[in-house]
Amino acid sequence: MDLELPPALAAQPDPALWLAFETPGRVTVRTGKVELGQGILTALTQLIADGLGVAPAQVDMRSASTHRWPNEGFTVGSLSLEQSGPVMCTLGAVVRWRLMEAAALEFALPIDELTVREGFVCHREQSLGWNYWRHGRQLLLKPVTAADRMAPAQPGGSVGTPLPRVDLRAKLAGGAFIQDLALPGLQHAVALRLPVRGARIANFDAQRFTQRAPQARCIRIGDFLACVAASESAARAAAQVLRSCVQWDSPALPEVGDDAAGWLQRQPAEESVIEPAPADAGEAVELTWTRPFIAHASIGLSCALAWQQGEVLQVWSHSQGIFPLRDAIAQVLQRAPETIHVQHVAGAGCYGHNGADDAALDAALVAVALPGTPVRVQWSREEELREGPLGAPMAVRIRAALDAQGRIASWSTHVRSTSHNMRPGVGGTPNLLAAAAIDPALERQRDLEVPEARGGGATRNARPIYAVGERGLSLALATTHVRTSALRALGAFANVLAIEGMMDELAQRAGSDPAAFRLRHLQDPRAIAVLEHVLAICGWTGPGSAGDPLTRGIGLARYKERGAYCAVVAEVALEETVRVRRFWCAVDAGLVVNPDGARNQVEGGLLQALSWTTLEAVRFEGARPVATGWETYPILRFADVPGITTEFVGAREHPTVGAGETAQGPAAAAIANAVSVAIGQRACDLPLDRARLLQLLA
Repeated sequence: MDLELPPALAAQPDPALWLAFETPGRVTVRTGKVELGQGILTALTQLIADGLGVAPAQVDMRSASTHRWPNEGFTVGSLSLEQSGPVMCTLGAVVRWRLMEAAALEFALPIDELTVREGFVCHREQSLGWNYWRHGRQLLLKPVTAADRMAPAQPGGSVGTPLPRVDLRAKLAGGAFIQDLALPGLQHAVALRLPVRGARIANFDAQRFTQRAPQARCIRIGDFLACVAASESAARAAAQVLRSCVQWDSPALPEVGDDAAGWLQRQPAEESVIEPAPADAGEAVELTWTRPFIAHASIGLSCALAWQQGEVLQVWSHSQGIFPLRDAIAQVLQRAPETIHVQHVAGAGCYGHNGADDAALDAALVAVALPGTPVRVQWSREEELREGPLGAPMAVRIRAALDAQGRIASWSTHVRSTSHNMRPGVGGTPNLLAAAAIDPALERQRDLEVPEARGGGATRNARPIYAVGERGLSLALATTHVRTSALRALGAFANVLAIEGMMDELAQRAGSDPAAFRLRHLQDPRAIAVLEHVLAICGWTGPGSAGDPLTRGIGLARYKERGAYCAVVAEVALEETVRVRRFWCAVDAGLVVNPDGARNQVEGGLLQALSWTTLEAVRFEGARPVATGWETYPILRFADVPGITTEFVGAREHPTVGAGETAQGPAAAAIANAVSVAIGQRACDLPLDRARLLQLLA
């Protein structure tokens, strides 16, 4: 039976592209996935170590580069383990089989009596001296094909056990982050942004700038302007001068204001019917849930470095997709992608499309204008909050009906949203700020949706996990001047919030406990198992009643309808604000490669969802965001972190799926449902901050 190769390995079958045995006792592994703080390098280390028959401590896992490196696209969508994990497993087991096969021939031994321990072939636990470092070069000469054999799994592997993060030592010691990278003769650049999308320079007084900022130089390419100086502070001071030397011709754009939901309804939209809406099959109820614009709001700021050396432009970036970034930079510079080498370096954790790619293009443009001079760009907090791509605002309208027996008989969902998918290269345009300033032809031409086959963007998790009779789904993708793109969980956050809110509403109308009502409508045994488990660990006795000091809410979903299952119970107290006292969470992510890493992913998701649900909203003045810091864009503080109990219930025989985005929607729903119980009415609009509570209680 032919071996079924993972797509990335089938496209790049040269094992020497992925593996090297250059240092005795060490294995160098190259992955096209990047470390964003999610622990992917640790999990991949465990998989390749078990596949090869070496200890995880022997593996040097190298993060991505575009130069002589596997191309695995973007590190997104909780897909890294699903996509790159099989590459590591297959590659390791194939190379181990080749090593064992050669040893069996050399020593005239049955191959099924051989094992590999710490890289050495053993017969009945005795080393034969045959190992990767003496014979590895020959093992990597032939491409991996469907005709290859995989060595069987060996007992005693590391998969399924917690392994300390392989990236933490360097980070804790300092110097591992892109912000710490130092190059000789480094210059610092600060870009001047267009005041609004579509603005053009009407007048630039270059002589005045030179007179008032003699310590800096100005780079102009089209309507892209940047100040360059020997220090970041000098470059920022020069940028302030530059602002006073430029007059803009700016188009009139629609005001956004503080009412993102109302603004969203007024924007032109492309309507599509994915599943026709059914007729009401009983007493119907219709409600709409909304979420505002949300910022990435990483503590660490977007940063990049670039250096034009001869014919090669070297770029250092914490982008989630260094190959698409390379191609976007090449498109802007009108040069061959092969002349640009992008190296991933760790930055602040990020789920989605933040300012990393924009900073990289800024640095690249200045470096090309100053050949031989390394250039560093680091955004300010204001740039991070005002210029970076935002999470899309959404309005999710659900109409559902109960039959005479109190069961859901029909369900229809209408999602209205801006784009969740404007990463570099999507739609054939760079989708980067500086590109649009240089040439209007490089501006994005239309907003795009993530295809349903890839989980959808605005429609991600828009279908309920429950048996709801006939169901419909439609989408209105709004066109906007505001740049929105991928943010953790994409549309799943708002869609699960809405679905689970409607489940509570219907349970109340049916006179049923919300947990029992959900269980009545579930058919998937794995979904039933996670819900029953979270109810057991929290000691569920009901949600409580209006006016109770503590109330509880439930949220449940399967991410992208094919990923990890997650059930959450939140315990909430209403004080001056919404205070989440405790989360209980049950997750089925199949075979969990690294339980500690998976727990970090889920619990980080719970906390980010808590921040989004109760605090975060980007507010606008006219057509521009107004946030400049944490005072104007508050996020969750350590003092507000609740107690968390997380347990994994998946069986090892189920395939591994990512857990990084599974908790967002269920957590938001659990919080909102608990708040709804406490105030005696449905809380549908985010954020559930103090102002919203006062509005609901008025």
